[in-house]
Amino acid sequence: MMINKRLINTVSESKKYIALNLCFQWLSLAANIVMMWTVTAFLGALFTDSNSADWVLTICVSAGCVIVRYVCSVLSAKMSYLSGKTVKIRLRQMIYEKLLRLGSSYKEKVQSSELVQLSVEGVDQLETYFGSYLPQFFYATLAPLTLFIVLSFVNFPSAIVLMVCVPLIPVSIALVQTWAKKLLSKYWDKYTGLGDSFLENLQGLTTLKIYKADEAKHKQMNEEAESFRRITMRVLIMQLNSISVMDLVAYGGAALGIIMAVTQMAKNNIGLSQCLLIILLSADFFIPMRMLGSYFHIAMNGMAASDKMFKILDLPEGEPKTAEVGSDCSITAEGLSFSYDESREILKNISFTFPMGKLTALVGKSGCGKSTVAGLISGRNRNYSGSLKVGDTEISEIAESSLMQNFCYISNRSHLFKGTVRENLLLGNPQADEKSMIDVLSRVKLWDFLKSEKGLDTEILEGGSNFSGGQRQRLALARAIIHNSPAYIFDEASSNIDVESENDIMAQIHELAKTKTVILISHRLANVVDADNIYAMEDGEIKESGTHAELLSRKGLYSRLWDAQSSLEEYVKEVE
Repeated sequence: MMINKRLINTVSESKKYIALNLCFQWLSLAANIVMMWTVTAFLGALFTDSNSADWVLTICVSAGCVIVRYVCSVLSAKMSYLSGKTVKIRLRQMIYEKLLRLGSSYKEKVQSSELVQLSVEGVDQLETYFGSYLPQFFYATLAPLTLFIVLSFVNFPSAIVLMVCVPLIPVSIALVQTWAKKLLSKYWDKYTGLGDSFLENLQGLTTLKIYKADEAKHKQMNEEAESFRRITMRVLIMQLNSISVMDLVAYGGAALGIIMAVTQMAKNNIGLSQCLLIILLSADFFIPMRMLGSYFHIAMNGMAASDKMFKILDLPEGEPKTAEVGSDCSITAEGLSFSYDESREILKNISFTFPMGKLTALVGKSGCGKSTVAGLISGRNRNYSGSLKVGDTEISEIAESSLMQNFCYISNRSHLFKGTVRENLLLGNPQADEKSMIDVLSRVKLWDFLKSEKGLDTEILEGGSNFSGGQRQRLALARAIIHNSPAYIFDEASSNIDVESENDIMAQIHELAKTKTVILISHRLANVVDADNIYAMEDGEIKESGTHAELLSRKGLYSRLWDAQSSLEEYVKEVE
């Protein structure tokens, strides 16, 4: 009943803690039996012949049993903690290692918010499964059996009645289990879906405010929250109903045992001390199973979460890639196609060459496939068809670590981490010394500003919110330069910033292009005028390529884009 062998074997280190937990609980039960036997024997002797009642022995044995129970309780709690700790470390490590194996393209298979929820709350639910439910499951089987054996020597009919009633609790749990499993699976679906919506709306809150779409999203989230509330209420109703049934069985069984003991004493089959012993121990028949029922619902929630975890852990990884990027970091594609799903093809049989020592640009309207090309080259997108090579090696055969080391991707959303300028630059090159950091900051025209602050120790708030847009992009560029990759992909890296910052960034991009493979993706065509080669894309296809002058002379796609942008910029200047 709710024993998932795969889950237990996955965290096999916890087995010894579960076994020790069981042992300490059983020793506590044995101490309780000894104490009850001693106390009832004393009361029986006191009732029949007060001179035969041994006060000292009763007090000493009871005190010793209380101490044993206390120590066992502490050690049992410690084993629960160690078991739960082992589970959390192991499962979170497995999920983390799985993501590393899936690589930067993991988002094609699983959502980040679902991963966070399962890794945090889902694993916490499994802590209860391993730390409380499993030890209690075995103890709930062992305790009634132990009590039955003990009470059989006291009064067999009473022991039989109590033992027969015990299985009614697991029967009620089993009846609930199938329904509960389906319900909790739906609960986690709703929960992770609500988490996805919340994270997305939180990240895009500024955009929603700008377009006054926050009210519509607010209404949508209210509907999702209401749906989640309803299924949460169904889970609580299921839990309360099953708990009520288990309480009825537990207390009813204990009452039946008491009635049986009193009846047996009335028939002179047992004495007062035996009757009192049965009455005092009858509750212990049902308490372990009742506790199991209380852990059952939390454990079921953890089991539902574990099913989703295993779906992630079972995601196909493909064969491990072992090829390395060589000294030639030029990029060539022939007949390259790609789609996120079968219904829509993003890239359609395109071919291109990005040589080293040249600046190559990709231009086109939004949605034409430029960033998808960048994603394929950097390894964030996989499962393309056709050929895409770095030097003479197919990208699909290159180890992701080698790809990450040799290709540096910079976008207009490059993340700055909370900390200092020094710490952010050291992410690009952990071996960088202070002089090289100052040099690279000077190259991107940022050092003069930082000198007026705290230099390399200037604090950066979350997301670089205390820096301007241009300063954030300059720092992101400095970090990329100090990484010293053989190849760079600039995806709209100079958009949405001031003209001065844009010019400084473009100057550094041209400098890098003298010795490295540099791909420039830009919606602003003025930035690609001096590129060695320009590919103009439309609807996932490369329509034409050449230098700026060559493409203008052809009067094709690039020329139309150039004329449209030039007219718009002239209009803006006139308005200003």
